Amino acid sequence: MTGVVISVEVDAGTIRRGDQVVIGGQPFTVLEMTALPRGGKRLGFASGETFTMRRDTILWAAHRVDPRLRRWVRR
Repeated sequence: MTGVVISVEVDAGTIRRGDQVVIGGQPFTVLEMTALPRGGKRLGFASGETFTMRRDTILWAAHRVDPRLRRWVRR
């Protein structure tokens, strides 16, 4: 995958497959996501571990973006 990596704040509605998050000092790469009731998501990581993200959980993630596309720029 090409592009640059930027650090963004994510919640259950904005996290994406391929994002890298740090939880408890450990880096994890999101491989799969399952929608949960009340807006939450269960994240499945490359390591085989899972994390339940509530609707109001905020994490920092590394997004890989293509700088030639303007859609990722927040205004």
